[in-house]
Amino acid sequence: MDDIKMDNTDISAELQKNLLIRLRRIEGQVKGIHKMVENQVCCNDVLVQIAAIRAAINKVGGLLIENYARNCMGIEKGSDQEEGLEQLISTLNTFIK
Repeated sequence: MDDIKMDNTDISAELQKNLLIRLRRIEGQVKGIHKMVENQVCCNDVLVQIAAIRAAINKVGGLLIENYARNCMGIEKGSDQEEGLEQLISTLNTFIK
């Protein structure tokens, strides 16, 4: 699988594969919720599944933010800015969980 370009953001083949797997899983979860609503399943059960999808989508977004921060912001490894970048990535990942 070749690397793809998204808005000047380099995404490795490994990350692309990881994201696509996660997105397919989310797609399946959404279809499951659709069936739950059609079958008038208890609202609590539907909300639990919606929460799971929100967490999964946040993880996809977090992976993309981390990739952008590490590969597209022009901060070189070993620079003084790298430590701050690592702290920012950690904080963002904590926030979006």
